[in-house]
Amino acid sequence: MIKLLPTIFALAVSFVSLTAQAQDVTGNAQVGGKINAMCIGCHGIKGYQASFPEVYKVPMISGQNAKYIESALHAYKKGDRKHPTMRSITESLTDQNIADLAAYYSQHGLVEGQLAPKEAKAPSAEVAALLGKANCASCHGANFSMPIDPSYPKIGGQYADYLFVALKAYKTTDNAKVGRANPIMASMAKQYSNAELKLLANYISSVQGDVKVVPQSRFR
Repeated sequence: MIKLLPTIFALAVSFVSLTAQAQDVTGNAQVGGKINAMCIGCHGIKGYQASFPEVYKVPMISGQNAKYIESALHAYKKGDRKHPTMRSITESLTDQNIADLAAYYSQHGLVEGQLAPKEAKAPSAEVAALLGKANCASCHGANFSMPIDPSYPKIGGQYADYLFVALKAYKTTDNAKVGRANPIMASMAKQYSNAELKLLANYISSVQGDVKVVPQSRFR
């Protein structure tokens, strides 16, 4: 693992530089709240499940880092993330649309004076060893909700089945409809079996985090 660190650092620098151009656009949360009709049908319903490539709950995105939402949407648009539905949605979005939606969801559901998440319960020895193998907290921070870079996601408290599907996607190659082309996460995820990824996902999901679903009114 020590030998991998310089390579991983170089990949991280490269990945951040690739997302820099998306970060130049300033998002407007008010505008984002007016153009999110294509988002609320899935992300505005608690427990809403997707069925591709398997059944899992779509991720909670309210309270997520704006820069992460931007980088994820750009990755779908470019095809680096190969989910057909998300690809088709993002193809219709401009860079400004993406920035506005990211700004909106990063503030969505925030409550002034809200208490910080409780300290995470200690993982089992097996899970602690798995977390240490890729040093997950070194990037995702305390409670997996304080990433060291704003383009990294908050994952504490996220749905376990979504985390599992996402982690497996980083291991998937040569598939036109499934997979995520992130060299940093690919190098991490490939260290684990799918059974180990499920253990990680279950624990990280149990941690109190910032991301949530804010239910949308049926009529707007």
